[in-house]
Amino acid sequence: MIRILLADDQTLIRAGFRALLNAEPDMTVVAECGTGRDSVRLASREHPDVVLMDIRMPDGDGLEATRQIMAGQDLAGTRIIILTTFELDEYIAEAVRAGAAGFLVKDTEPEELLRAVRVVHDGDALLSPSVTRRIMAQLAVQSRATAPPASLDLITEREREVLRLVGEGLNNAEIAERLFITPLTAKTHVSRIMTKLLIRDRAQLVVLAYESGLVRPGWAG
Repeated sequence: MIRILLADDQTLIRAGFRALLNAEPDMTVVAECGTGRDSVRLASREHPDVVLMDIRMPDGDGLEATRQIMAGQDLAGTRIIILTTFELDEYIAEAVRAGAAGFLVKDTEPEELLRAVRVVHDGDALLSPSVTRRIMAQLAVQSRATAPPASLDLITEREREVLRLVGEGLNNAEIAERLFITPLTAKTHVSRIMTKLLIRDRAQLVVLAYESGLVRPGWAG
């Protein structure tokens, strides 16, 4: 059962999400709130698997709440999906940097939201298709790095190749097909990279791939 925390200052939106999520046999909403501060408090109390987090809320916005939740030593298993009506680059970039594993606009189709919860719960990263490459390109442009950082010396050449493909947005099955390996081997490579580089989730791997120069705007695809 995927345990979910809803954080949005609009009561009707929370009600709609709650009804949608609780109707699924593998999901349950364990708590909900309308402020950033309460989202941090409830996350610490409930230890949800997934938090659906609005950006613009009173008493601490969703980005700051995301930072605090991701910093919690007892919340290592919690994943956050940012939900907002604003598809602005700076919000998306900041959300990924803060540790969010997903970013969706609120007009996302219900089935896409449900898929996003499952994908993020399984340890993958998810951004709306309409924003993924644009924001990753922006992160690359903003980055001052012109060569892979020293930390990449900790991974093998094969792992560096896998990291580049993660940065292009490929999932494990697609990486396996590209490199002529099994999906399980691709997943193992990704897990080892995260362990070696002390990276929490796949979204942060995507950021690293761009900021290190392994992937540059126009390469993906």
